[in-house]
Amino acid sequence: MLDGFGREASSLRISVTQQCNLKCFFCHKEGEASTSIKPMSREEIRTLVEIGSKLGARKVKITGGEPLMRPDITNIVGDISRYLDEVSLVTNGILLSPIAGELKDAGLRRVNISLHSLDRGNYRRITGKDQLKVVEEGIDAALENGLRPVKLNVVVLRDINDAEIGGMIDFAAERGAILQLIELQKMGEDGWFERHYLDLSSIEAQLQKEATQALEREFQRRRKYVLQRLGKEVEVEVVRPLHNSAFCMNCTRLRTTSDGRLKPCLMRNDNLVEFTSLLRSGAGEQQLLSAFQEAVRRREPFWKG
Repeated sequence: MLDGFGREASSLRISVTQQCNLKCFFCHKEGEASTSIKPMSREEIRTLVEIGSKLGARKVKITGGEPLMRPDITNIVGDISRYLDEVSLVTNGILLSPIAGELKDAGLRRVNISLHSLDRGNYRRITGKDQLKVVEEGIDAALENGLRPVKLNVVVLRDINDAEIGGMIDFAAERGAILQLIELQKMGEDGWFERHYLDLSSIEAQLQKEATQALEREFQRRRKYVLQRLGKEVEVEVVRPLHNSAFCMNCTRLRTTSDGRLKPCLMRNDNLVEFTSLLRSGAGEQQLLSAFQEAVRRREPFWKG
């Protein structure tokens, strides 16, 4: 599936719920505008992935909300893994420890775990909950059950967690995880963006000085740095989408909303394509394939060079 800019759509990012057990003040809810919707059923998610795979989608990242709040999440992973080369999942880690092994057995390959602070007070300030210890247990369970690489997602926030980056790198090195530093994105007009946005260029410059290797991922041209910490090698990836045309021009992702609409871009809600509603009305395979093709046709870089 190629869009009008020659970009392949080879991966899906599927939101399976808007429910979450944390209240991070900057959460973009995967760009979903509605807050009272019926999420896709397990069977609808399976069909969506099956149709996408017929058009070349080889990877799926499951997200939310918090996807582990779905009691059928292990079954969902098992259903869709048969169609794909890789199933991964984004989680806050709170519910991960008891089911990490089950998810691995079902076909989950790896996880991204949100860890915005290693300071208990900061963690509570960011997420609204005192759950840092449980999240660390989830990280350890993921590693112990082979859900590798484990990526630790950190949204960098000025005057909250920006002084913790060094400690975060050491934590990732000690655990054998990858640290992913993410630029804060503005979604709405609440005023927190202006208070807490931090340009990551100074942090990236320091990483470059310390790194033994500097690499670039093909996906979204993300930069990653290999450092030596605590006698171990650790990777630090920097995600800087704002006003970044290279980031957008190398995106291979097509998103879906939790109620089953195809979403060409995180930052837009004016170009969605119906999928689950077609399925519920009895649409045939060709109509469903056409919906995917239309969504890919509507893909265009949000940040243009």
